[in-house]
Amino acid sequence: MNVFWFIPTHGDSRYLGTAEGGRLVSHDYMKQVAVAADTLGYDGVLLPTGRSCEDAWVTAASLIGETRQLKFLIAVRPGLSAPTLSARMAATFDRLSGGRLLVNVVTGGDPAEQESDGIFGTHKERYEISDEFLKIWRDVLGKTHTGGETNFEGKHLSVKGAKALYPPVQAPYPPLYFGGSSDEAIDLAAEQVDVYLTWGEPPAAVAEKIATVRARAAKAGRTLRFGIRLHVIVRETTEAAWRAADELISKLDDDTIEKAQKTFARMDSEGQRRMAALHGGKRDKLEVSPNLWAGVGLVRGGAGTALVGDGPTVAARLKEYADLGIDTFILSGYPHLEESYRFAELVFPLLPRKQNETLPGFNLTGPFGEIVGNTHVPPPAAKPAQQVSES
Repeated sequence: MNVFWFIPTHGDSRYLGTAEGGRLVSHDYMKQVAVAADTLGYDGVLLPTGRSCEDAWVTAASLIGETRQLKFLIAVRPGLSAPTLSARMAATFDRLSGGRLLVNVVTGGDPAEQESDGIFGTHKERYEISDEFLKIWRDVLGKTHTGGETNFEGKHLSVKGAKALYPPVQAPYPPLYFGGSSDEAIDLAAEQVDVYLTWGEPPAAVAEKIATVRARAAKAGRTLRFGIRLHVIVRETTEAAWRAADELISKLDDDTIEKAQKTFARMDSEGQRRMAALHGGKRDKLEVSPNLWAGVGLVRGGAGTALVGDGPTVAARLKEYADLGIDTFILSGYPHLEESYRFAELVFPLLPRKQNETLPGFNLTGPFGEIVGNTHVPPPAAKPAQQVSES
């Protein structure tokens, strides 16, 4: 399993939907979360995009020197910038970070927000633009390794003699990640991206989506990898985890939920529609699948579900998704700094992951914990009663 964490560039809190317990979005705090993820052994971090967030590229660039192994999954929005400029930005970031860039292609979202950025196309037109954008982007970066030029004439985008002089470290280009549930999105994924992402729907729905994308990719003569975006609420006991879930929305009033749901309803994103349908804006039936809780989606757009439980339970649920074909898990939790430690300490030992022994978080020789009475090393931690098979 590849396990990613999340940089909360839109803010962080102990409670959803209120300023109480809120944290300032500062470079110091984002650096704390990034360094924690790097030290604990997460494979990478996702940086969100949109007008509610600090810019993902600037933020990620500021964290290159603060981290050593961490990869950065950064969004590009086709139509918001030229594909050639985005290609040069990607090559530069990949070179400066030593090959640590992953690119998240974002096409859907809030039409009102897109219009405020000067993007007025229909849902279909936005995917046509994304298709042409990626064809140019991929060709420009691919040809940086041979010195070639790109010529392309499309319905929405055209370039003549396009090129980037400095190639990325990763050949032919940094991997492309993408999520979308509409037919247009699945067609785009099947033809052009490397990793298809889904939000945290119940396993049966995820299995159906993976089968559809896999079949569509096969028709295009391609194979894809798969990833899932989830929140996590992990505690020593499952009872404590469910209490933490209740506490997360304990300051949330019905008026705030209603405002959020009205905003989500105006979006033309099929993925957002599916997220909202899991709870219908109601608090009474938020466990939509065993240990899968939709409370986050009452007010948060995009990923709206969390896995809730103790370490073995959450590990088992992740393994269920892995058995469907998912190998990348992009996780987050509130507050992001503390939850990154909880998940790493309580769940990492139960997951089939390749250990990176160059990181302090995977120092296999110890000692672990505080020295007892200045002299005695603490005894080894007891093995969990339930472990997840690596088969």
